Amino acid sequence: LPHKPNRTLRLGAMEPPASLPQHNRRIDLRPRWTVLDSLLCGAIAGAIAKTVIAPLDRTKIIFQVSSNRFSAKEAFRLIYCSYMKDGLLSLWRGNSATMMRVMPYAAIQFCSHDQYKELLGGYYGYQGKALPPFQRFLAGSLAGTTAAMLTYPLDMVRARMAVTAREMYSNIMHVFVRISQEEGVRTLYRGFTPTIMGVIPYAGITFFTYETLKKLHTEKTKRPQPYPLERLAFGACAGLIGQSASYPLDVVRRRMQTAGVTGSSYATILGTMRGIVAQEGVMRGLYKGLSMNWIKGPIAVGISLTTFDVTHSSLLKLHRMGYFAH
Repeated sequence: LPHKPNRTLRLGAMEPPASLPQHNRRIDLRPRWTVLDSLLCGAIAGAIAKTVIAPLDRTKIIFQVSSNRFSAKEAFRLIYCSYMKDGLLSLWRGNSATMMRVMPYAAIQFCSHDQYKELLGGYYGYQGKALPPFQRFLAGSLAGTTAAMLTYPLDMVRARMAVTAREMYSNIMHVFVRISQEEGVRTLYRGFTPTIMGVIPYAGITFFTYETLKKLHTEKTKRPQPYPLERLAFGACAGLIGQSASYPLDVVRRRMQTAGVTGSSYATILGTMRGIVAQEGVMRGLYKGLSMNWIKGPIAVGISLTTFDVTHSSLLKLHRMGYFAH
């Protein structure tokens, strides 16, 4: 039988041919699909990871915005009381707002991170090579800032839903409408400044640590990519370091976001920090709930990376089978 070129396998190849006939160029969609696949897999992975750790995340927020002392015993007692009083689904209250934020946030962050790396690499003469340390940190900070700026109102809504009862806010749109009518539209951006101040070190340190560990691993093992468990360890280290460095600003942000429902009068960053330190101290106030972040952080990273690998492999198989070929 005459040989027929397998166009489907060409779509799933890691690298497109250097030169394609003119009539075949229109089906060489791999570079564009690679970006879309990564965005889709990242959004799914982030959504699943956040859903799994939602009860811990909600508990952390409740302690962040209150003056009660945090401990593991009190945290799990709060989870148990919420379950007994309002049912199992109450532990995931506000998760729908989290999903609306996580998916676009992850897409914007990773896309912009790639773009910033390319721009900085071209500007400093490192095109196609690993960026120097400062440029690695800068690319991560700019990516996190871009994503936070575009999705901040959703984070505000998520915080309000996490610390209030269903009777006050019935759904996401109700939060937007009620805040706009009773507190003004500007309230949707309350706490925005500490958010950006926290995102810059968090995203910068996280991306910098993760890429630095991968670079050192490649230089030592001579393997182009680390194994999944190694990526899990690198991501966990990056997340823990980034969260620890920026955590006080995260507490300040939560206090300012929920001031309208907790009766507090937090209006400025310095005023909020002074109030927290005066009432609760530095470690018990500004770092309240950090130990829970050390628990849920590695869990979230592990689930996220595993889900990403599974969904990416599944999409690659669909491409090779001929799906999405047109």
